[in-house]
Amino acid sequence: MADKIVAPRLFVIFAREAYEAVIFRRGPSAWFHIVRWNTKSDKFYPGAWLKGRIYPEKCDLSPDGELLLSFIHQGRTLKTDYKSAWSAISRSPWLHALGLWPQGTTYGGGGRFTGNRSAVLRFYPVAAHPNHLGAGLDVSFTASDTSFAKESDLAPLHRSTREIEGAEWTGRDQRGRLIYSADGKLICAATKTREAICLADFNNLVPDPQPPPLSATLPIGAERRKRRVEPRRR
Repeated sequence: MADKIVAPRLFVIFAREAYEAVIFRRGPSAWFHIVRWNTKSDKFYPGAWLKGRIYPEKCDLSPDGELLLSFIHQGRTLKTDYKSAWSAISRSPWLHALGLWPQGTTYGGGGRFTGNRSAVLRFYPVAAHPNHLGAGLDVSFTASDTSFAKESDLAPLHRSTREIEGAEWTGRDQRGRLIYSADGKLICAATKTREAICLADFNNLVPDPQPPPLSATLPIGAERRKRRVEPRRR
């Protein structure tokens, strides 16, 4: 009997001040793929592949859409100074860590951006990894010690809005469109004037890890990319 093909699962986080989003694609189960999405043009840009676990609900995108805050677990790094689990800040949609904070547990982790170059991490204060010091970033923590059992209002988790029954994930983009994922596809929900539109089909992808471009490895402030167009504020 042939193995059943399982569609990848998708989770999306939108930037607050730019037509930018990041898509976390999981599949096969041991792999995650990061995709940048320009929500104004509906163009997609493939980024990093990771063999390990990313917790999308604990991640975030900077207001201008340039930086990605991620929380990652890789068991094979347990005996290294990365401690098997860490929060990191990189240039979206890549995972080259500009700043990285090891914590060795999946309790807590990740966080929220408080500005384009500032963030609060869902953990107690830990030193940045010596190879990823986070120069140019202002990072704080939600707790002063290990007693952070309650979710902090400073760094709430991202969640699906659950606006469509049966969808894996739903949310509203910067244009107010209702977006959802199902069967490995990213879909714009039907409105009164048109049918639902499949924006992208993320099936049939195979892991293809590639080194990040040079622009993704530059420290903050070394060569800042042109700010992406912001949505008009009403």
